[in-house]
Amino acid sequence: MENETKLAAGAMVTFAIAVSALVILPYIQEHDVKPPEGLKPYTSAELRGRSVYIANGCMYCHSQQPRSTSFSPADAKRGWGRASVPADYVYDRPHLLGSMRTGPDLFNIGVRQPSKDWQLGHLYQPRAYVPESIMPSYPYLFDVKDKVDPGEEALNLPPGTAPVGKVVVPTPEAQDLVKYLQALKREYPILPPEPHEATGAKTSSAPSAEKSAPAS
Repeated sequence: MENETKLAAGAMVTFAIAVSALVILPYIQEHDVKPPEGLKPYTSAELRGRSVYIANGCMYCHSQQPRSTSFSPADAKRGWGRASVPADYVYDRPHLLGSMRTGPDLFNIGVRQPSKDWQLGHLYQPRAYVPESIMPSYPYLFDVKDKVDPGEEALNLPPGTAPVGKVVVPTPEAQDLVKYLQALKREYPILPPEPHEATGAKTSSAPSAEKSAPAS
């Protein structure tokens, strides 16, 4: 009986330590994180596009969390941006950090590839832009028509990509998704907090990092 009591007490202490280390301390450290200067809330169109991003499972193949350059210097060399910090995700509910990198990290894809035409065309047929890409195409986010209706704009696709004699028009969902991708910039620099400051990120007015070539 005495041994059982000691085992139960030890289990309770271990559980309390684990909860404190994995739940309570991280919450205390991060719950007061403030949005850095330069990070704006998503617009209504970008939020709709974020929902399309989630619905199509984009986070299964794309992360949004460049690692520390000391841990993974390849992230910075690829142009995926500086290492992310909690303040980068203040407006992200739920977070879309991702864990797989079948495709490139999208933390700053709005900087690397800001072109709306490129993003829309890449969604319609990735291999027309990156021949070695294994990303699936999303034809259901587009309408194939004989001609463009008033107020619509056909995709400017590479030769031979659109069906013969047809035009390809992005749906509102495709346009919102691209607006969300264009919003993923995070160009502002993040400085570590001073030792005397409370948890949170401090910003600087220093110029943004050099833009690098798009990756796909």
